[in-house]
Amino acid sequence: MMLLRVIISLIVMVIIWQCITWLTDTPHYILPSPLRVISSLWVNHLLLLEHLSITVLEICLGLVFGTVFGFISALSLMWSSTIRRWLLPLLVISQAIPVFAIAPLLVLWLGYGVTSKVAMATLIIYFPVAATLYDGLRRTNIGWLELAKTMGASPFSVLLHIRLPAAMPAMSSGLRVAAAVAPIGAVVGEWVGASSGLGYLMLHANGRMETDLMFAALFTLAVISLFIYFTIDFTLRRAITWQPDSLLTDFEELK
Repeated sequence: MMLLRVIISLIVMVIIWQCITWLTDTPHYILPSPLRVISSLWVNHLLLLEHLSITVLEICLGLVFGTVFGFISALSLMWSSTIRRWLLPLLVISQAIPVFAIAPLLVLWLGYGVTSKVAMATLIIYFPVAATLYDGLRRTNIGWLELAKTMGASPFSVLLHIRLPAAMPAMSSGLRVAAAVAPIGAVVGEWVGASSGLGYLMLHANGRMETDLMFAALFTLAVISLFIYFTIDFTLRRAITWQPDSLLTDFEELK
């Protein structure tokens, strides 16, 4: 039912969009009609797929590295008070600086290739994963920890069997946020400096006034972003079987 409502909503939006272009007679280089965008998708599908493969690679690598670094950072924050005193301010500073300000520096340091875009995506993904996992680790039920201590459990056993399972629902929220914002890092990096990718294609299509191609690239990016998000959401809901229904995604409540 949820998927059906999404499809119906999209169809209604496309119809309204088409009616606006008909009624206002807006030039196609300012607002192309859905029919022109669909035509551009068909004509340029090979070009779009070529650039899509680069952007997807950047997003997926960013998700992997951001998740790994965020996981390690959260465990370090939980494990050592010394690390916590030094690393927490750096986490805050990393989010206080806009990603648009960092992007030119990363391109300058890492080049115009995939590396700088992966670094951008990693920086954006890193904070929500580290923050949510750390919050979940430190909010573990005190009763469970006291019981484990009474039974003589080692700190590693407590971490592995109590703290991490208890923190996974919180971390899953961070991963969903990371999946939603991951394309931002890749595309911003491509806008600043790149020779391939959907962001690069959109920038050059806009410069050539090929607005229909720009919309086609934007639509392709939106579809792949939704696919990545729902794939991660589906995987998390199947993997974290002990997660209460109240912590499941809002989409469950809409079914």
